[in-house]
Amino acid sequence: MIRKKWRREESLDHAELGRLLPPPGSPDLPLDRQRLLEEHLMNEIQQSAAPAGAPNPPRRPVRRSLLIGIPVTAAALAGVIAFNAVPGPAATGRSGRTAAVEAPVVSVETGSSDQLIATVGQIAAAASQSRLPEPGPGQYVYIKSQVSYLSMTVDVDADRSKTWVQPLHTREVWKSPDGKKGWLDEPGQQPEGGITLDHDDPLSKPLNGQDVPGEAVNLSYDWLKAQPTDPEALLKAILAVGSGRDRDQEAFEEIGSIIGEQVVPPGVAAALYQAAAKIPGVVVVQHSQDAAGRDGIALARVDEQRGSRTELVFDRSTYTYLGSRGVQIRQEGEVKPGTVIERTAVLERGVVNGQKQRPAAQHAA
Repeated sequence: MIRKKWRREESLDHAELGRLLPPPGSPDLPLDRQRLLEEHLMNEIQQSAAPAGAPNPPRRPVRRSLLIGIPVTAAALAGVIAFNAVPGPAATGRSGRTAAVEAPVVSVETGSSDQLIATVGQIAAAASQSRLPEPGPGQYVYIKSQVSYLSMTVDVDADRSKTWVQPLHTREVWKSPDGKKGWLDEPGQQPEGGITLDHDDPLSKPLNGQDVPGEAVNLSYDWLKAQPTDPEALLKAILAVGSGRDRDQEAFEEIGSIIGEQVVPPGVAAALYQAAAKIPGVVVVQHSQDAAGRDGIALARVDEQRGSRTELVFDRSTYTYLGSRGVQIRQEGEVKPGTVIERTAVLERGVVNGQKQRPAAQHAA
């Protein structure tokens, strides 16, 4: 999943205010809370921007937004605020200026639907034979990955923005089967030691200690286990999670998020890939690479609004999932076609008995 961070830089007055306030705790919210808050803020902005006397537009329930995560913390009191100011992976500030993006550039291979059904059949067959352990009460799904995402900083006061692609770094995540507890450790991107993903943690309630209005679908192991193994019914359930920007693209990227950071029951995993093949615009790309440099075959779809293509990469022999890649296919600002704006590689996947435990250490004990 491509994460885009938007921050307002701190002025001198804000810095002074920040020194007078108590230091914040964890500087980032759990990702699903970030996404809920982003859509809530955008709803509020749209309401405020309505002409005087105009009827208020209907407010749809806040759902989980798939593409943009917005870190909002206690530091917002010191003038650091994050919101979706401008769309797109190469978006600019109000003046239209943007910093150059330093990222790998690859040849954009044309995708084809000719081998889609056969390829998905092989991927689904491999998934149905998976024998990953099932997490039980008190246990955690553990995923270790190498990741790099597109990020942006917007200085609203100076009409300036900076866009860059993060260096490759390690990401470790622990998730309880019900999705209500977890831990994230992402050195260089999160505070030293990591942050909690627990839904009952005070920092997961960003609006004066209150939840963001609306209800996010918790795509946990328990949720996945309860889903039908019929591809059409499963796709319908995933489409219902989207926020409405581009439901087909959101569904495809949500499938990528699920297989990237979950343990999926074999029958549901097979149906998940078959569901992906039913999304309009999904094609096969014969050559792609994950963040670890492993070559594979990919299921891919173009986001027409942002001009980028999301590729889910599979081993071309075993058809196991390797990771993902996001490639810009259309010039957007200074982001050139072929720019790799996101890449991930799953290095380890398992079930452990507690947060911050790792499979190797658990087996050694």
